[in-house]
Order: sequence, then C-alpha cells, then structure tokens
Amino acid sequence: MEPMIWRQAEQALAGLLAARFTKDIIRKAEERMRADVHGTLPRWISAWQRLPQTGSLDLEATRQTSAVVVSNAEPIDLEPLTRLLMEFHPWRKGPFEIFGTRIDTEWRSDWKWNRMAEKLEFRGKKILDVGCGNGYYGWKMLAEGADFVLGCDPFLLYVMQFEVFRKYAPQPHRHFVLPLGDTDLPDRMQCFDLCLSMGVLYHRSGPIDHLQKMHGTLKPGGQLLLETLVIESDQPAVLVPKGRYAKMRNVWFIPSVAMLEIWLERTGFEDIRILDVSTTTEEEQRRTPWMTFESLADFLDPQDPRKTVEGYPAPRRAMLLAVARK
Repeated sequence: MEPMIWRQAEQALAGLLAARFTKDIIRKAEERMRADVHGTLPRWISAWQRLPQTGSLDLEATRQTSAVVVSNAEPIDLEPLTRLLMEFHPWRKGPFEIFGTRIDTEWRSDWKWNRMAEKLEFRGKKILDVGCGNGYYGWKMLAEGADFVLGCDPFLLYVMQFEVFRKYAPQPHRHFVLPLGDTDLPDRMQCFDLCLSMGVLYHRSGPIDHLQKMHGTLKPGGQLLLETLVIESDQPAVLVPKGRYAKMRNVWFIPSVAMLEIWLERTGFEDIRILDVSTTTEEEQRRTPWMTFESLADFLDPQDPRKTVEGYPAPRRAMLLAVARK
C-alpha cells in the first residue's frame, strides 16, 4: 500500500508501544505488502484506487445497524462500484454497506458481535484483534467508543478489504489492520486493555503458545475474549482430527470448554467466564453472491448435519472472557 498508510500506522502505534516494538511491527507489515510477495496485490490496489474518492464511514449508523456503513451525499453509479468490490471476492466477514450497496458476506458476523457486545465494555479501551479478517469487529468496537483498535491478519486480501473502508474513515485514523499473524507480534507488549482471539486457536499447532502470546499483549488486569471451536464434554478433553476437519486442513486441537478453562488458567488468566456456547448453523455461515465458494452446508454430512463430512461433531463454538493475572 502507499507509504502514507505505514506512516499513519506508525504514528498511531508510537503512543502505545515501545519504539522497538513499533519499528519491528511496521517493518514486517511493509515487507508483507509487496507486489512480489502476492501476485494479485497490484490488481487489488488498482481496484482500491478506482473507488469513489468521496464518502464517509458513518460510525453512528454502524453502531445502530448490523452493517459497517459508508455513505455519500452524492449519487453513485452502483453497477461499476459492485464490479470493483467484487475484485476483492470472497467477502467472508460482515455485513458491510457502501454507498447503498449491501455486501452480504459468508458469515453473519453481526450475530457473533451481538453475543459479545452486550457483555463487554469497549469505551476508552485500546484493543488488539488477532486474526481479525477484514476488520469488521474493529469498526464495531470503534463505533462503541473504543479508543484504538489494531487488527492483525496475515491474509492480504482481508487487509485490502479493510482498506476499502478505511479509505472513508474519520481522521485521525484509530483503526488499522496489519498483515501479521500472532507469531509476528513482539513478546510481552503488555499495552492493550482487551485482546480478541476469535477463530484462531484451533489453527495453532501450539495452542498454549498462542494463549501465552495473547497474555503478553495485555496490561495486567486486561481482558482476553477467546472464541474457538469446542467439543461437547463435561470433562477436560481434546479432539485431534486425523486429517481435515470440516474440509479444513489446518485444524489441530479442539478442546472441551473444561479443557479450555485449564489452558487459560495455566497460561496466566483468571476470572474466566463462559459468555456463549452455540452450534454454528447454515443461517449464520452460508454461501452468498459475495462469497461463491463452498461454505458450511458443504462441510457437513448431507445425511446427518450433526457431523462433518469426515464424521466429526459439527462445528460448535465457545466464547470465553478471561482476565490477565496481575
């Protein structure tokens, strides 16, 4: 992306992180966002540059509705706008609304947002969102009064989807998504009030390492919102798929909630609360015109939707809130 983006991100981080942390994070982000790293990046940047130059991200409308909303006082030709936005297909997290065009994403992320928003306070907080996708939750948290949100996701497409909306965000920018994974973050930053890890833990071959890293990002007394796949059991137990799980290659450990609580306690967390446990439905995750690839219905046994196509229990997710011990 343009150098201005990195300067703005560095300036925003400078007041939050130690100088050595900031320089390391920005250096890694710049290295990832190079055309020779991802061959499709120039096409995405070209589409981003051709988006309408005027408009505003409406945080009040974003707070009141399910979508992240960008509006414009002047009429926009929607057909070419839709073609531009489809350059960033597939759209997985959302919904979004831009100049009256509704992006109906694969996930009804507003459902997950509602599960967490009624139980958390965001106002005035500095927040880290690890595995944030295209930044949907970050905009929602900013609309609820968050002071600053840093999102991290290694997939460049999601970073570019975020930049579509940051193009219209109020100045000065208080929300950034950088092309980084959790393993790229410095150890023991200890500067965030709230850290989100949603849909990340089961992709990690070392789940304890991931939780320790999340603990290190938080101020003493800071909160971790952890959302992950779980199995149904009252006992500490873990499912380790032999191969794929729901057609996903990189699923390593799916714990029970009881085991998850033990992992959190062992990695420095206390005051652990279960906010939600629910089975993912085809109403919440599905194929749409904005995400035309396979989705949940294709991952489940057509004869028994309680199982994945591999015969494992169908996706069930738990959301827990824990406090970093002082």
